[in-house]
Amino acid sequence: AALGVLIQSGEELEEVQESPKAQELTRSMKMEVFRIEQYVDMVLTYLRMGSATSDYAFRICSLEEIVRQAVRKYSQMFILKKIRLEYQAVNQNVITDKKWLCFVIEQILSNALKYTEKGGTIQIFTKQESNQLWLVIEDNGIGIWEEDLPRVFERGFTGYNGRADKKSTGIGLYLCKKVMGRLRHQIRIESKVGVGTQVFLGLAREELHPE
Repeated sequence: AALGVLIQSGEELEEVQESPKAQELTRSMKMEVFRIEQYVDMVLTYLRMGSATSDYAFRICSLEEIVRQAVRKYSQMFILKKIRLEYQAVNQNVITDKKWLCFVIEQILSNALKYTEKGGTIQIFTKQESNQLWLVIEDNGIGIWEEDLPRVFERGFTGYNGRADKKSTGIGLYLCKKVMGRLRHQIRIESKVGVGTQVFLGLAREELHPE
């Protein structure tokens, strides 16, 4: 809850002495610059993924700290789109690579913000199922078509809504799937058009089974 308050309080920074039209132009420019930065990050990550030197350092990490870091990165986007964050503290430790898991959460938040209309809501919470801890990122955005769901993790696949967006690369979720595999974590998506999307990140590490 405190994190949501932190984001909402940032709206005060947007109160500038400009006409409504000028404010809207400024908001659009800021959002476009941020999106360009995200595309550059994705390209660099894509290149790093193909390198044998990609570094994964597994340690006991605070999930709360990782989530907060990802949300802080997108705090301005929450403000610009006037999207509400409902956040339940995730007081859990996980064995993971902090940098790479943070990248995945950032990508999921990026998608949620992109496909949630102004004034919408994004929720972040955890669910415990037997020995699996799920971090859930849920939005009430436009959703994903049922026939597209089986292919959302394919490289370059954008689906119906991605094609409508015109700027979707089809790389973000592909990278998330690859990273989660290397972290030996799980990822799955549930969605319904016009209702929203839930992304589940399973953070218990799967056992390796030699082929």
